[in-house]
Amino acid sequence: MVYVIAIVGFIGGFVLGQYLLMKILKNRTKDELLSNKKLHWIYGPMNWLIAFFISYLAVSYYQTLNF
Repeated sequence: MVYVIAIVGFIGGFVLGQYLLMKILKNRTKDELLSNKKLHWIYGPMNWLIAFFISYLAVSYYQTLNF
């Protein structure tokens, strides 16, 4: 069951990360988003870190409820 909680948390975290990136990068042009490699290295890993963090929080919360 922990694996299911981890996967659901990861997917939820990934969706949350995508939503945050959409809000943060909404004023950037399409050309800037596609050509600026610095943006790729700043905001790309940020989404994965949010997904892993939310997955970790979900598993931690599940373990505290499930003695």
